[in-house]
Amino acid sequence: MHYMEAHGMKRARPAELVPGTVSVITARMDYLPRDTPADWQAVEFARLADPHQGAVSVYARGRDYHKVLRARLQKLADRIAEAVGPTGYRVFTDSAPVLEAELAARSGQGWRGKHTLVLNREAGSMAFLGEIYLDMQLPASAPVTAHCGSCQACMDVCPTQAIIAPYRLDARRCISYLTIEHAGPIPVELRRAIGNRIYGCDDCQLICPWNKYARTSPLADFDARAGLSGAQLVELFAWDEATFLRMTEGGPIRRIGHERWLRNVAVALGNALARTHAPALRAALQARAHDDSALVREHVAWALAQENIE
Repeated sequence: MHYMEAHGMKRARPAELVPGTVSVITARMDYLPRDTPADWQAVEFARLADPHQGAVSVYARGRDYHKVLRARLQKLADRIAEAVGPTGYRVFTDSAPVLEAELAARSGQGWRGKHTLVLNREAGSMAFLGEIYLDMQLPASAPVTAHCGSCQACMDVCPTQAIIAPYRLDARRCISYLTIEHAGPIPVELRRAIGNRIYGCDDCQLICPWNKYARTSPLADFDARAGLSGAQLVELFAWDEATFLRMTEGGPIRRIGHERWLRNVAVALGNALARTHAPALRAALQARAHDDSALVREHVAWALAQENIE
């Protein structure tokens, strides 16, 4: 994530990122799909226990949140301008070097949990964050107190132990980083811990007691798309690039590209093969043993080798 480093202190100084900024309005938007069951955390843990199924983070199963939240923030900014007159502003949602979680915490949206995400007492952490940078002075809102106490469930459950201390995350070990942001080979020593997670990881949120209060979104945008939620790894690995682009159109997964998608699924197939020795898994991997991509070939070779490792 070199773009964060490249912008230096602009991340922490809004007026340097957007000259003239005086205030920041923060927003949070719940994203659990409308049909989410009451026991959704248990349902998701069961998904992770099925080695043949590809696990995609809940937030990524619907429409790209960048588009949804940015459009709604734009409408809010326009309404503010209608009410107070012309004003300079810029909206963000995970689209620039903005310290979103810190801004949200300082403005009272919640507190930073030990997993570094923002927790809200009434709604947990299953929400997107966004901001409006304004050139208008607004009264400051107060932060809220933290309520994690001695709980460290998020730290204990992390498959790769990426939460190295309370409020400290080593992104290089984080499955969300490795399966989404990381462009090269996934470190060999972390592949087995990834399990069947092919895009992102929700474990630290699934285990969090505060997420029993997580709320569903009223928007159809975040409903899970057919073909992503509950899909079998063998089926997902068979997607050619055209199918990948069609199935991920308008969604956040498309941005990792077909090559990284195959890389991720290959790792999950290798982990499944190690557990079940299913011939269908082996056949799916062998079908891509000579893939045009060296990245895919290397991960396929690793995956096939897992069948013989105790």
